[in-house]
Amino acid sequence: MSKVTLGKALNLGLRKALEDDPKVLIMGEDVGRLGGVFRVTDGLQKDFGEDRVIDTPLAESGIIGTAVGLAMRGYRPICEIQFDGFVFPGFDQIVNQVAKLRYRSQGRVPMPIVIRIPFGGGIGAVEHHSESPETYFAHTAGLKVVACSNPTDAYWMIQQAVSSDDPIVFFEPKRRYHEKADLDEEANPYPLHAARVLRSGGDVTVLTWGPSVKTCMDAADAAREDGHEVELIDLRSLSPMDLDPVYASVERTGRLVVVHESPRTASLSAEVSALVTERCFYHLEAPVQRVTGFDVPYPPARVEDGFLPDLDRVLAAVDHTFEF
Repeated sequence: MSKVTLGKALNLGLRKALEDDPKVLIMGEDVGRLGGVFRVTDGLQKDFGEDRVIDTPLAESGIIGTAVGLAMRGYRPICEIQFDGFVFPGFDQIVNQVAKLRYRSQGRVPMPIVIRIPFGGGIGAVEHHSESPETYFAHTAGLKVVACSNPTDAYWMIQQAVSSDDPIVFFEPKRRYHEKADLDEEANPYPLHAARVLRSGGDVTVLTWGPSVKTCMDAADAAREDGHEVELIDLRSLSPMDLDPVYASVERTGRLVVVHESPRTASLSAEVSALVTERCFYHLEAPVQRVTGFDVPYPPARVEDGFLPDLDRVLAAVDHTFEF
């Protein structure tokens, strides 16, 4: 076991996928010689060649469309979208081709495509570089959507995604790329589409994913000082969602706070709130609380701290659940 950054864990996971299957390819803008703008693919083109780690033109629609053709011929392409806000030129291909071909062919045409998207804010970037577009893809039938939050999950989840015959949109929390934690390459990987309880507690349940996991962990530490024991759950898989651990937790705590960076309206937290209310209505001691981004375009970097869910906002929501 060693301490590595989340970005390095992804690099190691991609390397293992390339080693294990000669049909695995990586393609995207600057993924080869440069190693990606976040250096996640650093060294892979040197070791596996330009035919397997491919620098593409700046054309997301072309990247995804080419991946569809490769997948139909038996390859397993991994597409890197350089920044979250750059995915939308490829949205047509993702929604109308990637998501539908396996269903349309009654399973005869697998779509083993992984679309890697660095997402979320907090890096002081300009417009189109700090989006949280996960809801668009979770809403799209035929796609599976996951988000890692730590090095061990990043290492295993990227390999599991590559081995899937379904198309997977793989969200990576860009502001966590350089944070270190233990990586156990010998551990048994957790199921790809399963939520994970990161911290046990009996007073209130907090559900989150991606970059907000660390924020909520810090909030749980602070809440303990106020006498509240938080049970923290990392959703991990945004489609399909594994809500059984959430139901079980809410039935014990009676309270739920959902935290994410994307805007509030028609978000994943709205779906979670509805499902938890349907399933756990008689166990709830308070309405489900949500701490989210606001219903505005992502703001300029100088004011993004006021947009992103932070420790104070999460703690305020936790406290509010005890007022009922």
